[in-house]
Amino acid sequence: MTETVITSDKKRVVIGFEHRFVMIGERINPTGRKLLAAEMAAGDYSRVIADAVAQVEAGAQMLDVNAGIPLVDEPAILAECIKLVQSTVDVPLSIDSSIVAALEAGLAVYKGKPLVNSVTGEEERLEQVLPLVKKYGAAVVAISNDETGISEDPDVRYGVAKKIVERAADFGIPREDIVVDPLVMPVGAINDAGRKLIYLLRRLREELKVNTTCGASNFSFGLPNRRGLNASFLPMMIGAGMTSAIMNPLHLEDIQAILGADVVMGADPNCGAWIRKFREPAPEGGAGEGGRGRREGGRRRAREQA
Repeated sequence: MTETVITSDKKRVVIGFEHRFVMIGERINPTGRKLLAAEMAAGDYSRVIADAVAQVEAGAQMLDVNAGIPLVDEPAILAECIKLVQSTVDVPLSIDSSIVAALEAGLAVYKGKPLVNSVTGEEERLEQVLPLVKKYGAAVVAISNDETGISEDPDVRYGVAKKIVERAADFGIPREDIVVDPLVMPVGAINDAGRKLIYLLRRLREELKVNTTCGASNFSFGLPNRRGLNASFLPMMIGAGMTSAIMNPLHLEDIQAILGADVVMGADPNCGAWIRKFREPAPEGGAGEGGRGRREGGRRRAREQA
């Protein structure tokens, strides 16, 4: 099966159907975060560093880094953020920008093999971004929209993804370095968005044989109890073939849902990640649950033998 390898200078992450689902932390993004945007624009990156540490501690295997602030030198700020984040945490990064010069600035300072976020099926964008991906040996997120916009028809979105994979091959970029974003639609606006996405994910996995990602929170946009809905959405998408998501790893409901799905899919050998995350600590001065179980079992056998 297809494996997409992303690295930092210290750690290697594999996105793939037979591997654990990859959580890409989304919080280093000033969009909609006025305080973070103001701090970054002023050269204060303390919140960026704090967000990086918090997301990795919560379980993110990768981080998305975005510096999209109006009227600033985005290439310089993005490059500085990448250097600081890489010096703070060891996980690989997704370099996120709609500005090609910012992507190149980030790629130039990155240590390892990053994920570039992103390229669409628009021909101009393909001609600008794919040469950079090839030049720096990166992987890239392929978003399933083009000059015609975002189609509600999953077969049209599949066709756009296929086009990007084929155009990437023209630049010498292999299929395993393409991570398709099939575009998650808000189910509050499009009632069958989930069913169509499941259909599309299966096609992408079985026919195009590519790994996938998404902006997970888009699905619940505008609805109450968004965390509860996202926690239902994510395991079903994992079962259909989604292999990563750009998301907030600080939401425990999402973490539980993803780690549980890894167990169900057989991607968490011996339930190791689940146990490490949720095992209750042993009480001070005594054994934990396992110790109590062994003591109770011993007492029961003693009674049976008496």
